Amino acid sequence: MFETLLCSLITILPDYLYRRYGQGKRIGKEITLYSVWFELRWGITACLLLTVSLITTIFYFHPSTTNVTAAYRTVAVIPEIVGRVEEVYVQPYQKVKAGDRLFRLDSSKQQATLETARKRIAEVDAQTVVAKSELVTADAQIRQVETALGQAKDDLNTQLDLQRRNPGGVARREIDRLQSVVSGRESELAAVAAQKQTLETRIATLLPAEKSSAEAQAAEAQNAIDKTLVKAGIDGTLQQFTLRVGEVVNPLLRPAGVLVPEDAGRERLIAGFGQIETQVLKVGMISEVTCIARPFTIIPMVVTEVQTVIAGGQVRASDQLIDTQQLMTPGTVTAVLEPLYPGQYGNILPGSNCIANVYTSNHDELASGKAGTLRGLFLHAVDATAMVHAMILRMQAVMAPVRTLVLSGH
Repeated sequence: MFETLLCSLITILPDYLYRRYGQGKRIGKEITLYSVWFELRWGITACLLLTVSLITTIFYFHPSTTNVTAAYRTVAVIPEIVGRVEEVYVQPYQKVKAGDRLFRLDSSKQQATLETARKRIAEVDAQTVVAKSELVTADAQIRQVETALGQAKDDLNTQLDLQRRNPGGVARREIDRLQSVVSGRESELAAVAAQKQTLETRIATLLPAEKSSAEAQAAEAQNAIDKTLVKAGIDGTLQQFTLRVGEVVNPLLRPAGVLVPEDAGRERLIAGFGQIETQVLKVGMISEVTCIARPFTIIPMVVTEVQTVIAGGQVRASDQLIDTQQLMTPGTVTAVLEPLYPGQYGNILPGSNCIANVYTSNHDELASGKAGTLRGLFLHAVDATAMVHAMILRMQAVMAPVRTLVLSGH
């Protein structure tokens, strides 16, 4: 409507002035409701064409959208293990800090596992003490066997020396017996030495490995106990938190609640523009936003990011092929808007809906002098039409409370 009125000032009005003062035709006489088309057909036709062109230029070079919201990310309150709730430390809608306790699951099973691992560690320590005592005993046995072996060798050497001096003075059976005794003592010494080596290997390798395994089991059990205590990972407010003592919580089925971060959706708006605006939207473009949460207020913003993909075309891997008919719903080009000046965003709650205009500026190209005469006029016209869209946004800001409070059926 505003564009039509503006175009009529330079089309229908001059046509009427020519008819009135150039041809002497008057409204109500020669120009009536039935003859207005014939009399003012040139102005009306030019007005329609100019209006369509103006609207097309405005909405293409200065995109507008009502798909604007203060989107925010929530954090699900989910334990890492399945368990039955034993204690709840917070209430719904309570503000919490990072590290605050939320609830605790029953940890009796994990405590039993930890106690078993600790007893296993104590058992290994006791086995180590016993093995060291057995090692001392083995050393004593080795010294005892070495002494007996030395005595047996001395007796054998004495008998052999006597036999050399007096071949018939020593019985052969006695020498064989002494040699057997020496061989037995040597075998006994080897057996005791092997037993000592086994004890040393057990003390140095086997028992430390068993203790490390038991300590790892204890650490794993302690980690499982720590997981039964669920804490807040960030500062925020608990929403939809309805846990009760005795309830079983399974992280695969549903979260225990939702934690809304303190900075969720602050100082940033997410806007979705039509795909036809792909070539127009650029980072750094000036924008204006009005939100129903702040009526009669225009917030200057700037485009800080333009998503390079259309979310509506996203495909997720599954066991079923995607039919392209499912992707026919046109998606939008997502842009991120942030306040142009600090302190102007105000108290806009996360999730609020807004209306946004983005304005194309050709100042740099015009100032460079590289644009020709016709292109320069066109670029000036494009920049000038931003005023029309800005006025429309302000009219929407004025009418939004009326439409919400009066015309919505309240």
